[in-house]
Amino acid sequence: MPEAASAAAVRATIGDSEFDRDTAVTRRAPGVYDIDLSAGWTIINAVNGGYLLAVLGRALGDALPHPDPFTISAHYLTASQPGPALVRTETVRAGRTLSTGQASLFQYDDEGNEVERIRVLASYGDLDALPDDVRTSATPPAIPPADQCFGPQDGPAPVEGSSAITDRLMLKLDPATLGWALGQPSGRGEMRAWFGLADGRDADPLSLLLAVDALPPTAFELGLKGWVPTVELTAHVRCRPAPGPLRVSITTRNLAGGFLEEDAEVWDSADRLVAQSRQLARVRLG
Repeated sequence: MPEAASAAAVRATIGDSEFDRDTAVTRRAPGVYDIDLSAGWTIINAVNGGYLLAVLGRALGDALPHPDPFTISAHYLTASQPGPALVRTETVRAGRTLSTGQASLFQYDDEGNEVERIRVLASYGDLDALPDDVRTSATPPAIPPADQCFGPQDGPAPVEGSSAITDRLMLKLDPATLGWALGQPSGRGEMRAWFGLADGRDADPLSLLLAVDALPPTAFELGLKGWVPTVELTAHVRCRPAPGPLRVSITTRNLAGGFLEEDAEVWDSADRLVAQSRQLARVRLG
């Protein structure tokens, strides 16, 4: 086997992947971290919100006494750009089974002043300590097999500007939610896809924070174009995902006043609902 083909066949592992390297934070002082935001996770002209959530999630995982995000709510204040950034965290409460903290990410303007980009409040615990009991009416999304779905490489770029993030992902979109790519949006406000990281790294709680905000926006299937910036995003991580690709389903039921909501569900290869989220996003009308 040629050396290049052999290298491509090697799957990245949790802790040793592009995602881990690009979300790694360096502790400057207790609760204070440096990071260089990678241009590899940009879309249009800004850094992807799910990637940013994972960066802050990693910093809080280091600062808090519990390892896993259970719920994390983020307000996106200004668009983040690739380059140096500073994360400040604060422990709000440390309990026996849950700890709560907050974090903010800052960058610098042309005069060297700090500009806050995103602020989060989160509760952390230990997913491995949760009971196995599940009582749910939720069912996995009906998505065709991955070889019957389509990735970004199969069609035109959805928006003008950077689409670097698509090179980091394994995305296979359900054809039933791809009308927008053919100039025939369904109007249903749905997006479904198989999801993974392009280097084969399996999912973990931090990459679930990326997964809930990595698909094309449902606004495309509503007939809208352009950037759909997130205003607020709350994600719930329900359990540690099994190895293998994820299935992500996102729906919008209401667009009003130039804002829409997106409700996301993430399912693992064992048919478990491993993450949920809701976000409010701004859309460009007309």
